[in-house]
Amino acid sequence: MKRNRCLALSLILALSLLGGCSSPTPTPPPPPGAPGGKSPQTEVWLSGFAGAAAAATEYNLSLSIIGPDTEEDYEAQNQMVADAVKAGAEALVFSAIDYENNAAAIDAAAQAGLKIVAIDSNVDSSAVSTYIGTDNYAAGQMAAQAALDRVSGALKVGIINYDISSANGQERERGAVDIFTQSGRAEIVSVINTLAEAGHAQTDTAALLNRYPQINVLLAFNEPTSVGAAHAVEALGLSSEVFLVGFDSNVATVDGLQEGSVDALVVQNPYAMGYLGVESAYNLLSGHASDMEPIVDTSTQIVDRRNLFSMDSQKALFAFEQRKDP
Repeated sequence: MKRNRCLALSLILALSLLGGCSSPTPTPPPPPGAPGGKSPQTEVWLSGFAGAAAAATEYNLSLSIIGPDTEEDYEAQNQMVADAVKAGAEALVFSAIDYENNAAAIDAAAQAGLKIVAIDSNVDSSAVSTYIGTDNYAAGQMAAQAALDRVSGALKVGIINYDISSANGQERERGAVDIFTQSGRAEIVSVINTLAEAGHAQTDTAALLNRYPQINVLLAFNEPTSVGAAHAVEALGLSSEVFLVGFDSNVATVDGLQEGSVDALVVQNPYAMGYLGVESAYNLLSGHASDMEPIVDTSTQIVDRRNLFSMDSQKALFAFEQRKDP
């Protein structure tokens, strides 16, 4: 019989899946207003939760979910890691808010005996046994190439990024800038960092477009910034003038693809991140570390109006699990 083991996970940005031995089954993401209420609401991570829960059930792991109130609060995330250690968790699957400032908390958890798996956004710690997620540099290249392939003439580019301390956002930006620079026909007009929240991203994107009316290409590097950028483009009546490439899947951005405010999406595979993160933690707890790869690249693909209704695109866009109102 498999032993019921205690697993602590911090899933995506500010999301923490913190496992205590008292809970035998996976706990769903908290409802709106609960701790971590904003971050678990992103539609792309409903899919990640579904993957994590499926693996936890398959491998008989105790799993619960909690997270800070904002996706910038690395200090609260660090405290949650410490709380997971005190609660008796045996492994941590972690996605860092801050590449550097989360490192000490992860090191301390490892020193306390926890196994560490990183997903989506890595952390500056040698305690991480494996990283599972998107090749973020390549994803940034993919976003830039999507614009180059679909927009003729000179590209005047604005980039909407999130927290400057997030490793994956910075890698996406670096990949995009390199491809644009190599093309010889793209100018990076401005790069801004905004809060990973749609309202803030909309305000900041609108200000960017008003300040630099020459911008004809926008890149936004995660779900909230993509939603905000799409709303800004639509509200300013610039759907025909600005080519927007976003990241991940959301009802607003999928609607934008059909209506014109969004032109392409780089869609990741959070279900695989969640599932493989939990599976990797189980393998570490079971003594199978030698079978694990140090880096596991989960798939990404471009979805635009031409392939929006293909089976592959539909599977990528829509979460495996939908939120139920309480």
